[in-house]
Amino acid sequence: MTTALLEPGQAVPDFTLPSQHGEEVSLQQFRGKKLVIYFYPADMTPSCTQEACDFRDYTGAFKEVNAEVIGISPDSLKKHDKFIEKYELPFRLLSDEEHQVCELFGIWQLKKMYGKEYMGVVRSTFLVDEEGKLIQAWTKVKVKNHAAEVLEAAKRYDAGVK
Repeated sequence: MTTALLEPGQAVPDFTLPSQHGEEVSLQQFRGKKLVIYFYPADMTPSCTQEACDFRDYTGAFKEVNAEVIGISPDSLKKHDKFIEKYELPFRLLSDEEHQVCELFGIWQLKKMYGKEYMGVVRSTFLVDEEGKLIQAWTKVKVKNHAAEVLEAAKRYDAGVK
């Protein structure tokens, strides 16, 4: 089931998913900080690797604006472990193998590739404020310069510019 995407100012639905460390991570844990939630299709693929590495490279800049980054995909925790180790990712990757959170956010959708149709993750990012409300959402993300664009949105939000 696909739900409508959130609008800026709306409360982001709470969720709990396992991270690569085996702990349960929920949206509530990030209250008091901004949160970048990026959804991606699969570990170790070229675009997903580039996106993860771009967010990795901006980790310090996100921390400067009191923001944390988490990635969510349908991949297993074991696959996340390998991805994190290979690319030295400093943030949590959460496993949504049953794609419940992807559905909650409305980004588990029918996709087409090489003439075949299948259900999958539409690459999307959600920037959430310190109280759990949506600042901005990006769907059908093009990876190039995306992490920098999200960082700029967080900076604009801090400066009071919408």
